[in-house]
Amino acid sequence: MERIPILRMGSLLLVTIQVDMHDQLAMTLQDDLTTAIAKYDSRGVLIDISSLEIVDSFIGRMLANIAAMSRVLDAHTVLVGMQPAVAITLVELGMSLPGVRTALNVESGMELLHSLDDRQGAEDGDAAEV
Repeated sequence: MERIPILRMGSLLLVTIQVDMHDQLAMTLQDDLTTAIAKYDSRGVLIDISSLEIVDSFIGRMLANIAAMSRVLDAHTVLVGMQPAVAITLVELGMSLPGVRTALNVESGMELLHSLDDRQGAEDGDAAEV
């Protein structure tokens, strides 16, 4: 069975989609990613879709579902490398991808995840002091 690799980088997970996504692969990624978040107690997920030229409504929903599941598991999701044609298609399909933050590239996405994790840690620390 085809799988998309999930790399662990400290408290973050990195997913680089280098193949055309089909429905079964998207569902497998969703399952693998949620399992990895729980297993490693990950604080953030970065998904690089720079190789994707087409995203249909199902794949868009899967990305939104991954973000929602990540949130429930206390992890942030950042999507990077979106091609202009993909952004146009998602907007034309009426998909807003709630809960998915975006960045232009992997470096910016990592910075965003680190800042979100720092902010969350500060909020948790404030709550613990009360």
